[in-house]
Amino acid sequence: MTNQSSQFPRFYVTAPHPCPYLEDRLERKIFTEINEQNPEGLHESLAKVGFRRSQDIAYRPNCENCAECKSVRIPVNAFTPSRTQRRLINLNADLVSEILPNKATQEHYDLLSRYLAVRHAEGGMVNMSYDEYEAMVECSPISTSLIEYRLPATSDAPGKLIAVCLTDSMSDSISMVYSFFDVSPDNKKRSIGTYLVLDHVARARVTQLSHVYLGYWVKESPKMAYKMKFKPLEVLSTEGWHRATA
Repeated sequence: MTNQSSQFPRFYVTAPHPCPYLEDRLERKIFTEINEQNPEGLHESLAKVGFRRSQDIAYRPNCENCAECKSVRIPVNAFTPSRTQRRLINLNADLVSEILPNKATQEHYDLLSRYLAVRHAEGGMVNMSYDEYEAMVECSPISTSLIEYRLPATSDAPGKLIAVCLTDSMSDSISMVYSFFDVSPDNKKRSIGTYLVLDHVARARVTQLSHVYLGYWVKESPKMAYKMKFKPLEVLSTEGWHRATA
C-alpha cells in the first residue's frame, strides 16, 4: 500500500464504524503501512505524533466532530508511584517474568481467550481465532517481544501463567501494544493490569528509556480511567505533548 518510490508513506482513511468507547458515536481511523525501507524509524516517528501499531499497520483516530481519543505516555524519570502503586509492586514481587520472542503459543492464546470473555465480552476481539492471534503477535516489522509473568514454580514445571504483554521497543521508549491477564477472583488483589504498567516503567528506567506509551485515553470512558492514575502523565494535543491535568 505504501508507495515505495517515495520517501513519504501513503495514508488511508477507514470507513466510519461504531466507536468502541463512546456510545452513539462513529470511529474513523487514518492508517499507513509501516514500510520495509526503514520500519523502525517510521514507526518511532509516527508514535511520537499519536499513531499506534497493529501488525504492520500504524493508525490513529481521525473521527469527524470528535477528538476525545488522546495519546498518552508516562515520562519515566518524572514518574513516582503512589502509595497504592508501591503496595502493588510489593504484592506482585513474587511473579516471575521473562522476555520472549514474539511467537504465539497455545498457552498464551488460551489466557487471552479467557481474558476477553470476561473483560471484553462485547468487543470485536472476543472471537479471535488462534490464527488471528498469531498474526497479531508475529506480524511486526519492528523490534517486538512478549513479556510473560508467572506465579512461582512449585515443582520442576513453570509456574501458572498470570499475564502477557506484547511490547514494542523504540530507541528511547517502549510501547505497550496489548496486554492480557488472569482475571480469576484469586488474583483480584494483584491489580495485574496496573502492575504491568508499573513493571514496564521499571524496565524503561533500568534501560534509561524516556517514556512508556500507553495508547489512547478517552476522558468519558470508564475503561480508560486507570491511565490517569500514572502521574505525571503526558497527553498529546495539537500543540504537542504536555502534562495531563485531568
